[in-house]
Amino acid sequence: MSLAPWAISERLSLFLVGAAVLFLVGLAEDLGAGISPLKRFVAAISASLVVVFLLGMWLPPIDIGPIDSALGLWYVGVPLTLLITAGVANGFNLIDGVNGLSVFTGLCSALALAYIAGQGGAWTLQMMALLLAAAILGFLVLNYPFGLIFLGDAGAYTLGFVIAWFGISLLRAIPEVSAWAVLLTVFWPVSDTMLAIYRRWRLGAGAMAPDRLHVHQLVMRMLEIRFLGKGRRHISNPLTTLVLAPFVMAPPITEVLFWDKPVWAMLAVAGFTLLFWGSYFAAFRLCGWVGRRRLRLPVLGQNRGDLALALGPRK
Repeated sequence: MSLAPWAISERLSLFLVGAAVLFLVGLAEDLGAGISPLKRFVAAISASLVVVFLLGMWLPPIDIGPIDSALGLWYVGVPLTLLITAGVANGFNLIDGVNGLSVFTGLCSALALAYIAGQGGAWTLQMMALLLAAAILGFLVLNYPFGLIFLGDAGAYTLGFVIAWFGISLLRAIPEVSAWAVLLTVFWPVSDTMLAIYRRWRLGAGAMAPDRLHVHQLVMRMLEIRFLGKGRRHISNPLTTLVLAPFVMAPPITEVLFWDKPVWAMLAVAGFTLLFWGSYFAAFRLCGWVGRRRLRLPVLGQNRGDLALALGPRK
């Protein structure tokens, strides 16, 4: 079903009301308001609740039988929608630790979603996804490699929020689209978030406690210690994004192949998850082998006294 231009404009304006809530909270944090991660997460949930209320939409069936039958009930579908959209928004903020990584991930997601929209005949959504990709690309040109423009919490949260809701819109507009395929478009920020929650639990910290053990932070420090030396953060920072780029691109590319094949998309999610988690913990062991004291990285679950070394002002 196609909408008239005025209807599209009206719905987009209502969506932007919700997005503005999260953007303003993120902007306040960027300006030094000192808003805690928990309060920012609540702001993301509140922003999604505004969208649900104004547009009357939430997550449709997601190819999981027992859950699909309950998603039509608002008291099931709405809370799950709030959790997913806020989680994706938070995930894009968590990976915004090196120049270009969050926006490059967003660019891959937007292009993959545009492809799905085109394949499903949702031309309006495809055009909007391409416009989003163009805006992200323009930002990326200035952000990478030297960070001439600041994304900040306002940009990272809003980027993830928009992409999360775009995925939900596609699932509602094109019944053939697999929810597992949509998950592949945001696989990196979602996986990093889940890993951070697990890691902090194993270290005895709260789920919202900041740390310096994200994948991009490990890669950046490994580049400095093994190859570049100290005082080369201006090189290791953008180089980390370049090193991780193929791994960020792989899930969205796979989504292009399996966008309407739920079983294959689900297997792809499972495979990438095993690779992501397995390589992370393998990297910890490698870090310990090349010089644990030098890297000052704890081996998860072995020594909680190392918590102070792992936790810090990072995201």
